[in-house]
Amino acid sequence: MNKGMIRLFHNKKHFLLLHILLMLYSLGGICSKKAAAECFLSVEFLFYYFALLLTLVVYAFGWQQIIKVLPLSTAFANKAITVVWGLVWGKLIFNENITVGKLIGIGFIVAGIVLFSYSGKSVVNER
Repeated sequence: MNKGMIRLFHNKKHFLLLHILLMLYSLGGICSKKAAAECFLSVEFLFYYFALLLTLVVYAFGWQQIIKVLPLSTAFANKAITVVWGLVWGKLIFNENITVGKLIGIGFIVAGIVLFSYSGKSVVNER
């Protein structure tokens, strides 16, 4: 394999890891919503609350590793995918409705991520 192919594979691996990490991060919202539905300081509340904290700790450590190998602007632009995960989890776990407006919004988010990812440029501070 030449260097270009190795770099492409390396970046795809990191993008996959980034999206797995963002999926985990989105699960924190589920834990938060579940905890809010329980009595304060009940066993169930504490379970969901600590699950939320665990997802945030894992996410924080993972995020630090990701931004070591991917540009921060790229990683941060991909963070918008958590809205998509929120829609998926809302339907699967809470049986929330998926409306046309939500799907259009998701389409814009995914299109923005794809366009930014393929632009080959990272955002720089223009002062």
